[in-house]
Amino acid sequence: MDHSAPRGASPPFPASQGEGVRGVLLVNVGTPDSPSVPDVRRYLAEFLNDPRVIDINPAARWLLLNLVILPFRPRKSAHAYQQIWTPEGSPLLVNSNAQLAALRAAMPGVEVELAMSYGKPSMPEALEKLLARGVTQITLVPMFPQYASATSGGVVEAWHRLLGLQVQPPATAVLPAFHARPGFIAAFAENIRATVATAKADHVLFSFHGLPIRQLAPVCKDAPAGRPCGPLGPGHDHCYRAQCLATSEALTKAAGLTSASTAFQSRLKGATWLSPFTDEVVAELAKKGVKRLAVACPSFVADCLETLEEIGLRAAETFKEAGGESLTLVPSVNASPQFITMLAEELRSAP
Repeated sequence: MDHSAPRGASPPFPASQGEGVRGVLLVNVGTPDSPSVPDVRRYLAEFLNDPRVIDINPAARWLLLNLVILPFRPRKSAHAYQQIWTPEGSPLLVNSNAQLAALRAAMPGVEVELAMSYGKPSMPEALEKLLARGVTQITLVPMFPQYASATSGGVVEAWHRLLGLQVQPPATAVLPAFHARPGFIAAFAENIRATVATAKADHVLFSFHGLPIRQLAPVCKDAPAGRPCGPLGPGHDHCYRAQCLATSEALTKAAGLTSASTAFQSRLKGATWLSPFTDEVVAELAKKGVKRLAVACPSFVADCLETLEEIGLRAAETFKEAGGESLTLVPSVNASPQFITMLAEELRSAP
């Protein structure tokens, strides 16, 4: 295998564990095939049936899913998807494909593929493509800056189940959470500064995807008691809430913000979730006199339903109804050069 590179080109992926074709698999959550009610129902059925997503007794999960959620939620969710669907398709898939193309360009000689935990392209399909190209070593990249059992943990679990079905599985490594990596922080901070300047925002809200507090219990003894998480450190490295707060702190400093706060979005009923809640905080900020609000969502690396519709449309309406003038969504890192460069550098140094 030739590891040389032309002058000025990005260095190739290093060989490890012997010679062989190297591969990278980017994995995000997923998206329905279309914004139609049947396709959204099919997607939600797969997504919400994952025991890492709804981590309750299997019988109770079946009842909740089939008697409470699926009879009503798909129509509402389909309407939300219809508000942000593009001619090219789902924003998440469009932005993820842009990341795929950019990373391929940044890492010549490496086979890079994209998969979704739920929906298409599936992980088995992506693995089949990589193996067909002779890949013998794969680095799995859960596209979630902060670690959570329901996201990164679910990707890794599904990946190992898939490898267990292979007659001769490839050697693999997993890229860890990158919530504090300088390249990720720099890329998001650049978008924040640009948005604040354009929108003349007087406050920035960091909105992270929420989780039931019980899912933090195995890695954070403070979470179930509702106490603030301590700083990241030994024995506390995988606490999702602590990682989110560390991301907020790093972005506040990098973007030079003087007024910022943190909240959590996308909660479901029936459990105690991380708080404060974004929809409530947005209204409170307006009532406290914030006129122009910018919202950044640093738990998403690709703009999707949760950023474009939940924040860009619904939260914006809530803010105005509470007396605010404008709410502007800070674009995610998507396929920004700084973010792709960070990923490539992390992958080159991976085992």
